[in-house]
Amino acid sequence: MSEVKKLFRSKKNKMVAGVLGGLAEYFNIDATLVRVIGILIILFSGFVPGIVAYLILILIMPVNPAQD
Repeated sequence: MSEVKKLFRSKKNKMVAGVLGGLAEYFNIDATLVRVIGILIILFSGFVPGIVAYLILILIMPVNPAQD
């Protein structure tokens, strides 16, 4: 039986709060690519919706306990 993947904020791969690093780890892709896509989403959404979404993710995504 395969292990269930869980979405966590990253402690190892973080620039601000680890949200985009955690998404990169979850989808097993390069964190730089996820950060560039995240910045583009923030820029093209008119800043406020993208930043609000990021802040919501900071609040609802737990920090990865395995990365101590």
